[in-house]
Amino acid sequence: MENRAGTVALPEDLVDVGALIHAYYALKPDVTIADQKVVFGTSGHRGSSLNTAFNEDHIAATTQAIVEYRASQGITGPLFIGIDTHALSRPAQTTALEVLVGNEVRVLVDEFDSFTPTPAVSHAIIAYNLAHPNEPQADGIVVTPSHNPPADGGFKYNPPHGGPADSDATGWIANRANELLADGLRGVKRAEPSAVETYDFMNNYVNDLGTIIDMEAIKKSGIRIGADPLGGASVHYWQAIRERYGIDLTVVNPLVDPQWGFMTLDWDGKIRMDPSSPSAMASVLAHQHDYDILTGNDADADRHGIVTPDGGLMNPNHYLAVAIQYLYANRADWKPDAAIGKTLVSSSMIDRVATELGRTLLEVPVGFKWFVPGLVDGTVAFGGEESAGASFLRFDGTVWTTDKDGIILCLLAAEILAVTGKTPSQLYAELTSKFGSPAYERVDAAATKAQKARLGKLDGDAITATEVAGEAIIAKLSHAPGNGAAIGGVKVVTENAWFAARPSGTEDVYKIYAESFLGEEHLRQVQKEAKAIVDEALAE
Repeated sequence: MENRAGTVALPEDLVDVGALIHAYYALKPDVTIADQKVVFGTSGHRGSSLNTAFNEDHIAATTQAIVEYRASQGITGPLFIGIDTHALSRPAQTTALEVLVGNEVRVLVDEFDSFTPTPAVSHAIIAYNLAHPNEPQADGIVVTPSHNPPADGGFKYNPPHGGPADSDATGWIANRANELLADGLRGVKRAEPSAVETYDFMNNYVNDLGTIIDMEAIKKSGIRIGADPLGGASVHYWQAIRERYGIDLTVVNPLVDPQWGFMTLDWDGKIRMDPSSPSAMASVLAHQHDYDILTGNDADADRHGIVTPDGGLMNPNHYLAVAIQYLYANRADWKPDAAIGKTLVSSSMIDRVATELGRTLLEVPVGFKWFVPGLVDGTVAFGGEESAGASFLRFDGTVWTTDKDGIILCLLAAEILAVTGKTPSQLYAELTSKFGSPAYERVDAAATKAQKARLGKLDGDAITATEVAGEAIIAKLSHAPGNGAAIGGVKVVTENAWFAARPSGTEDVYKIYAESFLGEEHLRQVQKEAKAIVDEALAE
């Protein structure tokens, strides 16, 4: 861990915003260089203008590619576009608007020319399409690199279902964007972005919260809530929520600063708006005892961090288990057979909760896109990722968002306390007394690009080991049990433990996720043997 992790950023840690914006327009990508191509990961194209990975040409080409993709799919309705508070988001939006208007796409921007959380864009797409079932369908773009450092930009496409685009769509868009870049953008149409419409993202979202969260219970309880937007797009939303519902809520830090000079450094010494990181949340944790529930969100508010007076910052896996247990017991109008969705690197505590609830567990690869179909038709009532991202259905069992929503997960923590009289930390302690207390950790291991490529295609049968940390292996998975989709790595399961290995999309490492219900020492043994098992498979 960086020895300054958890300390306030120093002047030398801060990005030069002027240089960042200048580089956005001045540097021109060379698509013969892999790091300068458009590449869509699980959450869109990301990179910094300073290393020619996120520049004006990238966004012009990607937007043109989105225009052509949506036309090929018969998507001719309005396109909703929102931005977060990263310095590159505003110029990227301007570029995108020029291309959208140049292609005569009907586009809607925020009515107040303000920041727009990812869930508010998803909510807007879904609401429009439900209200106009016989008209051309809407889709959207969110300009955000999520919790990434201040020098980064991000650009992602959400089709008419409102959630992240699938790999077929993103692959097509990225390939076409790189073709346009290689051709000097000759196929890109642009125009002055003057003829755009506006949409009240914030009030449409905030006024609808009573259909998914028991805001009246929160108000009646009188609990004190602190919400820290971490300098992100939710800043005005929390103020609006307080005013609309009359709850005792304080916006702990209302500052918006493209340098994020008020942030404490993450584990590796970088500024990163990760509400699940104790280091990044250090300044928030200083207020732990000032509120009954204290929350944080990342820059586009699709992630959540939950802080309780008795437990501090909750591990995301712990909170997901509590949220699932509470929701499925307190949402009477959800389908009785609605499944619980989790990614395969999330805690097995969720499996135990699902069994007790008598609910089907839908275990899918990493990526929120896998939950979209179930959330749309109500067959999955909750979808969550170990990286502190989740969403769930309204009280009546209909879809709310099909992208992660950190705001409702924060408000749910307040509802849980208001209704049960217990904090989520206390409820998790009750789960551990019933099911045991798992030890969970993710670590990185060095890997070459060739090794990462092999790992991404590795078949479970390539694992020759028969036991891990003294327990017999009962499953070797290269495809997710819930939907049969390739997991881009492997997962190995024993009775009381498991590990999963996946290649990093940005660094020369692979990630080892591991969990044991037999304690920290057993977890360390699982991690050690997991690395040896994977390294042996990659060496063949």
